[in-house]
Amino acid sequence: MRYKQLGKTGIEVSEYGLGTWAMGGGAYGITDDEESIRTIHRAQERGVTFLDTAPMYGHGVDGRTIYG
Repeated sequence: MRYKQLGKTGIEVSEYGLGTWAMGGGAYGITDDEESIRTIHRAQERGVTFLDTAPMYGHGVDGRTIYG
């Protein structure tokens, strides 16, 4: 995995990220939190450090799944 600096923050993130919009359900239908967590862990095992989350994704469900 290659990494780049995030703007001028000094933080390095992976060039590839994992979008979590579908993990919140909503327009994507019923989702499985355990499967979402496994997907996140698999991405991390492969070096992904950038997760794209937002309060609007599944009305905040994806963030609660990730951050508790």
